[in-house]
Amino acid sequence: MTHWIQKIIIVFIYVWGIESQDNVEQNIRVQTAYESGAVIINCTYQTQISPTLFWYQQKANGVPKYMLNRVGKSGDEDKEFKDRFKAHIDTSSKSFPLMIQDVSVSDSAVYYCALKPTVTQTHSMLIQK
Repeated sequence: MTHWIQKIIIVFIYVWGIESQDNVEQNIRVQTAYESGAVIINCTYQTQISPTLFWYQQKANGVPKYMLNRVGKSGDEDKEFKDRFKAHIDTSSKSFPLMIQDVSVSDSAVYYCALKPTVTQTHSMLIQK
């Protein structure tokens, strides 16, 4: 009987793990823009639940800085990024593009797209024999 219970638990954990495969992808590694123009940085996502998505900016020798997030049609922005940086979730294409308007040289950075939760939890179970 104990052996049968262990198999059921293993199958349950395995199925739970498959359903929790959330990710984001940024295919284009380098983009060029003209000063005073606009540029769009693409990001696609995969999740089974309603997404909460974020954009971060990391300048040379710096740490990633929070820019903005979206949950459905709502969200918020850091005041530094409020005017020229826009993003919206497109649920039909599962994308979250970042548009930078009036591009300047100071916008040169690495831009990261992130999906909440950005840290996953591991579940384990003890079974008494």
